[in-house]
Amino acid sequence: MSLFTHVLACLFGIGSWVAINGMWVELPLIVPSIPEGWYLPSYLTIIIQMANIGPLFITLMHRFKPGVLDERPVIYTIVTVGVLATFLLAFLWNHKSTFGGGKHSAALLSLSFLLSVVDCTSSVTFLPFMMRLQPRYLTTYFIGEGLSGLVPALVALIQGVGVAHCKNASAIANFSMGNSSTHDGELQTHYQPANFSAQGFFLFLSAMMLVCLGAFLLLNLHPAVAREHKSKGYTDDSQRVEKIDISQSPNSETPEQRPMLDFPVDQVIKRQSSFGKGTYSRIELLFIFVVLAWVNALTNAVLPSVQSYSCLPYGNQAYHLAATLSSVANPVACFIAMFVPIRSLVLMGVLTVTGTGFGAYIMAMAALSPCPLLINHDLGAALIVITWVIFVLTLSYVKVIIGVILRDEGHSALVWCGAVVQLGSMLGALSMFPLVSVYGLFQSGDPCNTKCPS
Repeated sequence: MSLFTHVLACLFGIGSWVAINGMWVELPLIVPSIPEGWYLPSYLTIIIQMANIGPLFITLMHRFKPGVLDERPVIYTIVTVGVLATFLLAFLWNHKSTFGGGKHSAALLSLSFLLSVVDCTSSVTFLPFMMRLQPRYLTTYFIGEGLSGLVPALVALIQGVGVAHCKNASAIANFSMGNSSTHDGELQTHYQPANFSAQGFFLFLSAMMLVCLGAFLLLNLHPAVAREHKSKGYTDDSQRVEKIDISQSPNSETPEQRPMLDFPVDQVIKRQSSFGKGTYSRIELLFIFVVLAWVNALTNAVLPSVQSYSCLPYGNQAYHLAATLSSVANPVACFIAMFVPIRSLVLMGVLTVTGTGFGAYIMAMAALSPCPLLINHDLGAALIVITWVIFVLTLSYVKVIIGVILRDEGHSALVWCGAVVQLGSMLGALSMFPLVSVYGLFQSGDPCNTKCPS
């Protein structure tokens, strides 16, 4: 039954962000058919941040009404909404409404907001629910969360979204473009037709949300899984630990309050702070949450917003390799963390600095677009792909380890974990939006026609 529960936890995790991740990878196919055009990514950025009203409500409930809110009804509700919204999106995504003096994709934007509420709220409900399961299943959940980005990316790759080829086209007249001249054979970008429609893709997303709902039902109701949890006492103990955390009683001693590692007895009894079980001091907790916010800002908002600028100048192949392999790196990091769950704060800091360094290289190449370093060499393309993979690999490992650390601290710690994840992502998105969409500081490179000095 352990393997069965691992599979269910993974499928449950996939449903956390699969809908919004799917929206992003499908943009090249749906943008040409809607009135908003390529302004849609900017609209989506704002919509996703508005959807943080869901996590805010859940966090405030846990803060001011502790123990009142049960995550399970909330999860049933948001996942059901996700199933229905993606299903409706399959038939209404290109529906146009006329208001405000023009045509708008009202259905697409409204359903995108609902999906954003679903996915954002999952950060503060799915993680606390994992307290009801044994600790080893949390890492499996993170693997599923990583797959929520990889699975739609692979399906979009099969669909052929955004795959372009450079073809010669006869130019009627010579004309100048930038610092180069085009004569008798100009290279033009031709996008490959999709192998199946956007409707089919959104129906696939609806099926994935339905799988998530089924996995959640089994995690709650399957007799064998329920017996395993009941025999281990994780559900009752997690609730009891939560009450102890709220009352901040330092004298209560239960076996479940001990951290997963074998610390000396005096360290277990002596609480270093009033947060969780008191394992970490306030300075250490501040460090953990700052790192968590920083890592999520980079991986969920800052660097993804400039991925095309950093990769496309090196060619479409480099762009698709970077996007696909970095999506693979996320669940791989979670898989590594399952077997090497090192909780060292020093290692966490080293990996964060390392990942940030690789992120700085990516940002520098995006700023130099359309003529980044080594653009005329295969080494440049290889470097940008490898940099993206290492960047995602290191920081994804950091996120999982923080999740494991906070899981040991109790139910409320995982609620705050989800809230800080959303806060970091929101700050990252709001900081990058004006730079990319308002001031236009980044210039896109054309992989077929951009000419740079050797």
